[in-house]
Amino acid sequence: MATAKHNKNKKHKHQHQDTGEVRAPASEAEHPGTDQPRMTAREFDKALKPLQVELVKLQAWVKATGAKVCIVFEGRDAAGKGGTIKRIRERVSPRVLPVVALPAPTEREKSQMYIQRSVPHLPAAGEVVIFDRSWYNRAGVERVMGFATEQQVDEFLSHVIPFERAMIASGIILVKYWLEVSQEEQTRRFERRISDGRKTWKLSPMDLESCHRWYDNSRARDAMFAATDTDDSPWYVIDSNVKRRARLNCISHLLSLIPYDDIQAPDITLPKRQPADGYVEPDYQYRYVPKRY
Repeated sequence: MATAKHNKNKKHKHQHQDTGEVRAPASEAEHPGTDQPRMTAREFDKALKPLQVELVKLQAWVKATGAKVCIVFEGRDAAGKGGTIKRIRERVSPRVLPVVALPAPTEREKSQMYIQRSVPHLPAAGEVVIFDRSWYNRAGVERVMGFATEQQVDEFLSHVIPFERAMIASGIILVKYWLEVSQEEQTRRFERRISDGRKTWKLSPMDLESCHRWYDNSRARDAMFAATDTDDSPWYVIDSNVKRRARLNCISHLLSLIPYDDIQAPDITLPKRQPADGYVEPDYQYRYVPKRY
């Protein structure tokens, strides 16, 4: 099984194209609060490729054996859940590895048993379902923001492990990840969302409130772990202060948890092109897209 190599890279300098300013390369570790070495994009891509090859093998094994895998991603806001999920799914089929990111519940869903709306999205045979936030919203954002009462939260925390044990008993491989980030790094990422026009859509009023309620979120996380971090349904915590390393560490760890085999694919040979049999390209004025790049 491939593993990510964490080698310190040498410092380099690059010339800024527009201003001529000499600066260090953009790195996920250019911030205080972490002792992890920085990682360049080239190093990241080199380490990611063999891991993604293994994810393709995992996909083939899941399809061939009818395995059922459920991966839950929770964590601090701006901890990098979306980016990690993106790298997991980048080279595999979205039909085999779908992502579930449920919106706010409807009035009908509010009247249902809380976990009920997650159940239809659990994996069937041959699927790896990834939850980008999950039923644990009740123990996290709903608790912190006052969307659920303390009684509702307590009931959830007392019932969720039996629910997960029922999942596991049905043959589902359940993996739960919590992405943790420091206050300093979370602030830096929020500030980037404010200043970068490509990221402003990521900054919601809920994010701003989450930034304000750091310690409320910490208390909610601690209570959730105390009630739901069990030997048969554990929480795995990822240090995500350095995004690139967090993504590699997550994928490598995920691959180590699932007992997949390398399913041999049949040899593939491209067929010969069919003969033209008199076909002539028409004299048609195609509406080509302008070549501006």
